[in-house]
Formats: sequence, structure tokens, C-alpha cells
Amino acid sequence: MTRSDMQRIAVVGTSCSGKTSVARQLGEALGIPHVEMDALHWMPDWQMRPRDEFRALITGVVSGERWILDGNYGGVRDLVLPRATHLVWLNYPFATVLWRALTRTLRRALTREKLFCGNRESLRLGFLHKDGIPWWVVRTHGGRKQRYRALLQGGRYPHLSVIELKNQNEADRLLKELKSRTEDGELS
Repeated sequence: MTRSDMQRIAVVGTSCSGKTSVARQLGEALGIPHVEMDALHWMPDWQMRPRDEFRALITGVVSGERWILDGNYGGVRDLVLPRATHLVWLNYPFATVLWRALTRTLRRALTREKLFCGNRESLRLGFLHKDGIPWWVVRTHGGRKQRYRALLQGGRYPHLSVIELKNQNEADRLLKELKSRTEDGELS
């Protein structure tokens, strides 16, 4: 694996699997700009960006020669995956992802952390609303896992180098290896 191989990377996985953290660290290790799809998708007051605008923003990102993009938006998959050279799939166990959803939602609500376009999570929205992140994870984890498995085994994207990570230890090893190779000059 060389730096020239890893030019356009899509990082996917169920909500709260750690896509943004892994994508950010990949970007740092490889010197590639990272873009978070959520930051392009959400507008103030948790309003979704109109579909055409969102697709135009994603088109702008993927038209570049080097990028790391994290997110699961099926409405732009047709733009992202044909241009990607690598797909990093965080295929973590349900218990891991649910725990992260619970703790992240609680932390963000209690600290009033600002997210995309100044949005904030709240205890009410996070835990009492049907679309709160923990409930979203419960409803979508299994189906998303099946859809990615089918998508990747279907032969639709044979050009993609797929890196499936099944737990945080595997992700940490990958990041450590890439960082080490970059420092040693092997990924240039």
C-alpha cells in the first residue's frame, strides 16, 4: 500500500461507529483532506440541506484528486463510490456502537457541544425522540450491516480496495501502521 494508492477514501459504518474519528486520523496520517458528510448535510435547526444542494457539495468534494469522506448517505453513494479508491468499513458489533451512541449523546447533551451549523443535541431529542441517535442505532445497525455486505459482495465496485475493520483494535492497528509507514517515508 502506497500513498499514491490511497488517494480517495470513503469511510462508512453505522451511526456512532467512529467514522469521523477514523477518517480524521486517516487524513492526518496520509496528509489528505477530510470532509464530514454530516457537516455538509445539516443546516441550522437540524434542517436537512436540499438534496440537489447536498449532491452539488459532494460532487465538489469527490471531483478532487485527494479526499477522505465519511458518512452513510445513500443519496450520494453513486457520486462517492465510483470515484473512491478505498472504502474503509467500520463493521463493529452492535453492543460497541450502541454504547458509543449512548455515551456520545449524553456527553453532547450535557456539555451543549456545538455541532454542524451550530446545532446541539439535547437529552429530549437524543433519548425521547424516535429519531434520537441511540434509537436510530437500534433501528438501523443490522440493516445497514446487511446492505454494506451485499453492496461490497455484489461486484458493483470492483475497483475499490475494501478495508473492513471489525473492532477498534483493528482500526488502531491500521492507523498505527499508516502513521509508521508515513514517518518512515514508505507512503510517499
